[in-house]
Amino acid sequence: MGTDTESVKELRTRTGAGMMDCRNALVECGGDIEKAIDYLREKGLAKAAKKAERVASQGSIFSYIHTNSKIGVLLELNCETDFVAKTDEFKALGHELCMQIAAANPQYISEQDVPGEDLEREKEIYRHQALEEGKPANIVDKIADGRVSAFYQDNCLLEQNYIRDPKVKVKDLVIAEIAKMGENIVVRRMARFAIGA
Repeated sequence: MGTDTESVKELRTRTGAGMMDCRNALVECGGDIEKAIDYLREKGLAKAAKKAERVASQGSIFSYIHTNSKIGVLLELNCETDFVAKTDEFKALGHELCMQIAAANPQYISEQDVPGEDLEREKEIYRHQALEEGKPANIVDKIADGRVSAFYQDNCLLEQNYIRDPKVKVKDLVIAEIAKMGENIVVRRMARFAIGA
């Protein structure tokens, strides 16, 4: 293993990072490609966090109709520039998010979108369930909070496990694309339609 042209090329193919970034990562990691991949991911995620504060006012509307024509999805996905909105990577992300919405039926985009009254109602249900299960009163609130985390994972798009790789959350998928594309990406709105629902 080393920092030769073949290693740089392989790392670039596997990560999509720039040539200089790949070379620097290999130097930093002693030529170990696997460590260099992790190094680039960490760097990319740090950069992505900074980009997440920037305004995303461009983008596209995506649609998806499931093969049985009984489920359909509309999604507004925003980015910073029209240039990125036209890239294949951005379009692929929009398609993947639409398929996620069709399959997993999230009710909200993120935790922040859950109305306070809905959250309180859920917590109250979880408290009552814990008491019915005979849990001690002094830990009922902790149990309710734990179940709220599960509620977020089931009902918030960005907190859900990605349908193609359950070890990855949807928000991590979006963050990885922010790092790759170099622009902030925001899931703005979504709607899921199902026959008879």
